[in-house]
Amino acid sequence: MSSGLLAEVTGNLGSIGYGLAAIGPGIGIGIIFGQGVQAIARQPEAYGLIRQNMILGFVFAEALALIGIALAFAFRA
Repeated sequence: MSSGLLAEVTGNLGSIGYGLAAIGPGIGIGIIFGQGVQAIARQPEAYGLIRQNMILGFVFAEALALIGIALAFAFRA
C-alpha cells in the first residue's frame, strides 16, 4: 500500500465520520414522523399532543446530527 493512498483516506475521515453519524438521526427522524402520522390517524383528537411530541423528538434527533457535524470539524486535523 502506498503512503499517498493512506494520506488521501485520512484526509476524508471527517466526511466519512459525519456521513456515518448522520445515519442514526436520519433513521430516527423517519421513525418519529412515520409513527406520529400513524398515531394521528388512529387518534385524531390527540393531534396537538402527538404533534408536540413529534416536534420534540425531531429536535432531539436533529441535535445529534448537528453534534456530529460539529465534531467532524472539531477533530479535523
